[in-house]
Amino acid sequence: MKAELTDVNETRKDLKVEIPTDIVNAGIDRLARDYSSRARVPGFRPAKAPARVIKQRYKSEILHDLAHDLIPRAVDDALRERGMEAIDAPDIRDVNVEENQPLTFSASFEVLPPFQAGDYAGLSLKRPDSTVPEESVDHALQRLRDRAARYEPVEGRGIEHGETVTVDLERKDAQGQADSHKDVAIELGAKANPPGLDEQLIGLTAGETKTFTLHYPADYAITELANQDVAYTVTVKSLKRRVLPDLDDEFAKDLGDFENLAALRARVREDLEHEATHAGERDMRAGLMKQLARRIPFELPAALVDRELDRRLEDFARRMMEQGIDPRQAGIDWQAFRESQREAAVEAAGGAVYLDQLARQEQIDATADEIDQEVGRYAERTGRTPAAVRAALEKEQGLSRVATGIRREKSIDFLLSRATITG
Repeated sequence: MKAELTDVNETRKDLKVEIPTDIVNAGIDRLARDYSSRARVPGFRPAKAPARVIKQRYKSEILHDLAHDLIPRAVDDALRERGMEAIDAPDIRDVNVEENQPLTFSASFEVLPPFQAGDYAGLSLKRPDSTVPEESVDHALQRLRDRAARYEPVEGRGIEHGETVTVDLERKDAQGQADSHKDVAIELGAKANPPGLDEQLIGLTAGETKTFTLHYPADYAITELANQDVAYTVTVKSLKRRVLPDLDDEFAKDLGDFENLAALRARVREDLEHEATHAGERDMRAGLMKQLARRIPFELPAALVDRELDRRLEDFARRMMEQGIDPRQAGIDWQAFRESQREAAVEAAGGAVYLDQLARQEQIDATADEIDQEVGRYAERTGRTPAAVRAALEKEQGLSRVATGIRREKSIDFLLSRATITG
């Protein structure tokens, strides 16, 4: 591949690229085979049309697909060879693609102004204290007891705070709209309960029916109910109280391969210390990124910050979906949430810019073995083969992103090895 770079100015670059004829023809042949396997051509059995017929019938589609496949790869390769990264998607123009001819095109793009990463020895970081106090171990053991709780029926008395009541429930709002629900379990004292509901249910016994009205305050989180009066009729079906297991040797043995409570406590402490150590490392790295962002001698382009904001919103929405929450129905002001992430996004984007420049100065890069290992780890997490993951990444030009991530992690390690760390 031939690539000629022209400096329009300090940050604007033009790139002229020529992809050899043999690569173009090989791509056309590959796409023609793919089209042949799916196409229905009159006069030929499925998948039996000659390549020349497929190329003629689907010429525009094949050339379009070829350009969309080869051009991003060519731009990516040309920029990587020159140690450059486009701030935003390059402007592609003057595309010429035909069989038996080189594919040529021009690309214009913006890059960051040149700068030097500077003196690394001036970095000073504090390692957070990862000591785990006894109270944290006690709280963790209490959470284990809470998860192991069992529920016992309550008879001969009314419901009390902290217990669970199962009711049939009818509601009617101020406009007369009503709905009903069967076998609703309500834990008295739960944060999600409507205001005033617990007080209305305290003391009720199985079989008892009660009608009452609740007023929802003007600032209630569910806007449809805010400043509304809702009439309730509940019929109690059963009462249950939560019983916690004793914190003793038997409890420890029930949880796993623990000889006694002391062994369980030791494992809990070990896990908490492991978590605290990793949390401390994350906090220290976050502090490093803040310092690096402050060393950038120019204002970050809006496109870089917007890209980081988009990544943060997508990550947050994905985590919500993993928890079974529909982001579109969560009642979140996404624009406000986006703005709340702006400061952190500027720090993250600025830190990444510094790390990339450091990698260029110190010739830090990802090796083929490191990329293979990262692909293997991702394949293991997703239950796919490394070959399948690599093929998908190559198709989406994703291997360069993998390499970038590895290079930045190595650059962080490089800086940490030279920074002054206290604590």
